[in-house]
Amino acid sequence: MLFPESILTSDWFAALAAFVAINTAIYVTLAVVKTLPRIYFRDYLPRTYERSETRSIYPDAEERKRRLGHHEPDS
Repeated sequence: MLFPESILTSDWFAALAAFVAINTAIYVTLAVVKTLPRIYFRDYLPRTYERSETRSIYPDAEERKRRLGHHEPDS
């Protein structure tokens, strides 16, 4: 369907074209964001639930294991 030139140069048609352009840009942005992997900001924040020092009755043993990379097997 072809419109006459007077409709294409009217103010309401320009407003409608601007609305469609903004709407398209928003949906394209949402589609791109949805395809990207999810970012969890808590992964980059310091963990508050880990103790800064051991509270064991044998603190040297835990520190030695941690430095050497030894892990006890789960039972």
